[in-house]
Amino acid sequence: MSLISPLFISVRSTLIGSLITLCTLIPLSAHAQTKQLRVVQGNNSIEAYAKGLLRLALSKVQDKYELQEAIPNTSEERMVSMLMDNQLDVVWYATTNDLEERLLPVRICIYRGLLGYRALMIKKGTQHKFDGIKNLEDLKKVSLGQGRFWADTNVLTANGLNVVKVLKYEGIFYMLDGNRFDAFPRGVHEPWSEINRYPKLALDVEQNLLISYINPFYFFVNKSNAKLAKDIERGLRIALEDGSFDEYFFNDPTVKDVVEKANLKNRTIIHLENPSLPPKTPVDDKSLWIDPYSM
Repeated sequence: MSLISPLFISVRSTLIGSLITLCTLIPLSAHAQTKQLRVVQGNNSIEAYAKGLLRLALSKVQDKYELQEAIPNTSEERMVSMLMDNQLDVVWYATTNDLEERLLPVRICIYRGLLGYRALMIKKGTQHKFDGIKNLEDLKKVSLGQGRFWADTNVLTANGLNVVKVLKYEGIFYMLDGNRFDAFPRGVHEPWSEINRYPKLALDVEQNLLISYINPFYFFVNKSNAKLAKDIERGLRIALEDGSFDEYFFNDPTVKDVVEKANLKNRTIIHLENPSLPPKTPVDDKSLWIDPYSM
């Protein structure tokens, strides 16, 4: 005669079944809590920086996210369309009114406003043309080369500057070397690497000036994904408050290169108005923008 009662067998079977079910559900539940965010493939300086900052921000919030490099890099318009069609989850671009109408921006500039500062690429031996420039009226006396359809071109012309519009990006360097205009304004992180790409041209970086206008660079998500936008913004703000944003920013190779080469503290800044700046830009929140004189 069995010493184990049917009731004991039944209870034991129920407990084992429950444990098996629990063990099965735990990894599935944990996996479900990690949300996959589809982003662009690629590892150029901006892509690497943006992805690293996005990971940092999302590590600060309760929900768990993981980046999935799902889409090869392509044109901005194509990327925006893919985000609107929910084929991508996050992109990063300099903001415009058009982008803010089509997508949902996270209005914290990922480069702390640094990309709104322009140094001048010049022809070697022409520094004397710029030594007496102190303000916008002085700057109007020299000519500046720019891409014909660039947003920067609209800003420069709106401020009354003398702009020579060029169709092809590569052609600007050769035209500068050929004295077709006096200077080529570049993002403060750009001119040294570009000069290295054209070693046969007599190009240099002007020593004393910075052109400045507000040019925010944001993360964007689909308009229907307000939860993700809030998580990214919350994470960025926490990172600003605890210092990890600045630690990441100042240790980025591009930013370190600017600090090393640009001599920002000793340059005269000429401020321009950006007529295309979206009206909701948080220009008065000083915590979001870097002071170049502090770098």
